[in-house]
Amino acid sequence: MPTSLFLELNPEKQQKIFTAGVSEFAQYGYENSSTNRIVKKAGISKGSLFKYFPRKEDFYFYILDQVTSELISSLEKKENTLSTDLFQRITEYSVLEFSWYILHPERAKLIVKAFTKNDAPIYRKTLLKYGDRQQEIFDWFLENIDTAQFPWDREKITDVLRWFLKGFNEGFLAQIQMSPDTDFEKLKKEYVKNLSEYLEILKTGIVK
Repeated sequence: MPTSLFLELNPEKQQKIFTAGVSEFAQYGYENSSTNRIVKKAGISKGSLFKYFPRKEDFYFYILDQVTSELISSLEKKENTLSTDLFQRITEYSVLEFSWYILHPERAKLIVKAFTKNDAPIYRKTLLKYGDRQQEIFDWFLENIDTAQFPWDREKITDVLRWFLKGFNEGFLAQIQMSPDTDFEKLKKEYVKNLSEYLEILKTGIVK
């Protein structure tokens, strides 16, 4: 969390520091980021940065909090546009998320780096910090879904979907990380195509 000194800064200076953090963490991730580069971009001293955020980790999670909140807020505003059909809603939600990534590529790269599975201690802390929020988003996402057509109860259906989407997204994020160039428009088409194919398997079943 930021200190009171940061919160007392004028909005323009706060935004400059925030933008420098987004740029650094998006390009290098947490482990390879440099506070020297951050303060140079922000036009402040390193001493000032640590008066605003006692540790680099505090600054990182402040940046990640702001960016994920922006994304969630954007998606929530489009809630009424989503279908009540379960499989269609999953696809529509994915399109909305990638559309936000296309508009905000630097923020998107930050999110991809933050949530791609790895062995770094910061990743484990990220999972602990955002685990409950991910569950809340998933629960919100499944609100108003018409499950009358399914022979299983809602809890079992949501469990299967959560497991599927978790594995599918982890694999896709890892694939993005291995790519030297992130074209989110291209990735959106690839993601939706692959997602639709797997959803069709879930919908129709694996037994003839």
